[in-house]
Amino acid sequence: MGHREDLLEGAKRCLLEKGFVRTTAREIVKESGTNLASIGYHYGSKDALLVEAFVGLIEPMGEVFEVPPGTGSADAGDLERFRAVWANVIRTFPEFRAIWMLNLEVITQGERLAQVRELLAKAQREGRSGIAALFTGIEESELPDDVIDTEGRLYSTLLNGLMVQWLFDPDSATTADQLTEGMRRVMRRAATTA
Repeated sequence: MGHREDLLEGAKRCLLEKGFVRTTAREIVKESGTNLASIGYHYGSKDALLVEAFVGLIEPMGEVFEVPPGTGSADAGDLERFRAVWANVIRTFPEFRAIWMLNLEVITQGERLAQVRELLAKAQREGRSGIAALFTGIEESELPDDVIDTEGRLYSTLLNGLMVQWLFDPDSATTADQLTEGMRRVMRRAATTA
């Protein structure tokens, strides 16, 4: 590995151990076996490196969320698929708790992480696109903008709320079955009042 990759891996380890706020450039350098100048040369800033490391930690989780082919239909209203995706998401909370805590840190410490927040805000559209693809069964590259900007936003909002519940108190957090039943009732009520 070169310095760029070493820095990225070192930054990932620091994020998991210390989070965004407490990770320093010197700790990343120590963890990666590189030097301070390498951060600026390869990433421009410590914050840009941390954002790339954070995204690198999150991206593989999308594969864990995926449902097996044939689970539900490609219809976004398919509740079997809805339940299966949420069940997969919920399974990640204990195993990937450190990564979910990083998400929460960005939300709660955003004012102290202005550059990090700004860089991650730009990545939100990709997140909405990825999560919409999971629930709709439509290939991400083929998702229409209106699906990303509506359904993607809905699923992202649900994900953030679920994350907070599971990090705060897993014993009382909403389950995939409860979330699906809630959605079923909302859909039924909407259909009868339309």
